[in-house]
Amino acid sequence: MITNKQTLSMLALLALTILLTGCLESASTPSESLAVASQDTAMEHAAKHLDSRYVCPMHSQIVREQPGSCPICGMDLVKKVIDAQAGKRPTVEISNAVINSMGVRTAPAAEQTLWRYIQTVGRIDYDETRLAHVHPRAEGWMEKLNLRVEGDPVKKGQVLGEIYSPEILNAQVDFLIALNQSAGKVRMQKARNQLRLLGVPEGTISLIQKRGESQNTVPIVAPASGVVTKLGMRQGMFVKPDMEIVTIADLGKIWVLVDVYEHQMDWLSVGQSTEIRVPAYPGRVWEGRVQYIYPDLDPKSRTLKVRLAFDNPDGLLKANMFAEVVIYGGPKREVLAVPSDAVIETGRRSSVVLALGQGRFRPVDVETGMASNGMVEILNGLEAGDEVVISGQFLIDSESSLQASFLRMAESEEPAASSAVQK
Repeated sequence: MITNKQTLSMLALLALTILLTGCLESASTPSESLAVASQDTAMEHAAKHLDSRYVCPMHSQIVREQPGSCPICGMDLVKKVIDAQAGKRPTVEISNAVINSMGVRTAPAAEQTLWRYIQTVGRIDYDETRLAHVHPRAEGWMEKLNLRVEGDPVKKGQVLGEIYSPEILNAQVDFLIALNQSAGKVRMQKARNQLRLLGVPEGTISLIQKRGESQNTVPIVAPASGVVTKLGMRQGMFVKPDMEIVTIADLGKIWVLVDVYEHQMDWLSVGQSTEIRVPAYPGRVWEGRVQYIYPDLDPKSRTLKVRLAFDNPDGLLKANMFAEVVIYGGPKREVLAVPSDAVIETGRRSSVVLALGQGRFRPVDVETGMASNGMVEILNGLEAGDEVVISGQFLIDSESSLQASFLRMAESEEPAASSAVQK
């Protein structure tokens, strides 16, 4: 005996079956049966029923069953085309009028030569191999100082100051004794060498020998030409051999220190040509070479430090100036490349829009390599001669993504519909 509760359950199940049957019949064309519709794959089902819709090229949310105009912008609706071939993005078909209004332009993928060059910024620094560090050779007092401030220019052999040192004075006395007593050549040479070791210039030693008397103070001379970058003493100060009293930098050559990204390391080698420009002298270019590539990367910025060397005969380049740098890495030949405008970067993948002809377009994923002078290397995904869209590709890619969403929706609904028919 069937109770009232069982009767209600049977009626509810019958109503659900009728509802599912009606949904499937409305989703299929009038000429196909439920059995035929249930046997189609999700891709085939979408290709049958979604390609009859019309959508606005500018407003993808406007979808109609019949041709017409967009209520927002007034553009003609275009027919949706779904590519049911597995593994490919949906194809978009656009009329010539819409192509012209969107300003769609294409360019072929072609093999060519790309020049590898690195653009970066650098900081000008002194050439450390051309720095002269002046230390006193004995303790004493700086009786006279001819330098006043850092930045003073000096010439090689110029007297920087005069020092009074008891140790140097005693060495002079020993030298004079050796001369006056007509000592042997070895003893006299030993006394002369002692003065040299204490930093007494050769001219001063000859003057002592000529006059036959000692000098209370002896001069300190510049060992090289340049500018004073460090002045570690003042007149009257007591100095010791461990004190750096003067540092002289030769500005005839300078270094430029730059940082290069990790993925550009393979482009670098010692001796490559490079150019710099500085804001202080617009339009002027200095040419130099890569002198040294440092062995380790900065752990925070993940960049590699590179040292460049440049001639600076007129001294226009100053330490701590910023410079715009270009390092030329040479050519890479027979590279399949497309204009950089054609590549759509999403952060997770790179893609281009293929022009298939007759108003049909399809986005494809590509693997990109180096970029140079407005071109991008294509490692995988294209062949020579393929036409890619370089203007208007973002709208076409958005339309294809929308159609792909319809396909995913249809694929997710298909198993549910098939399960309902089997029951």
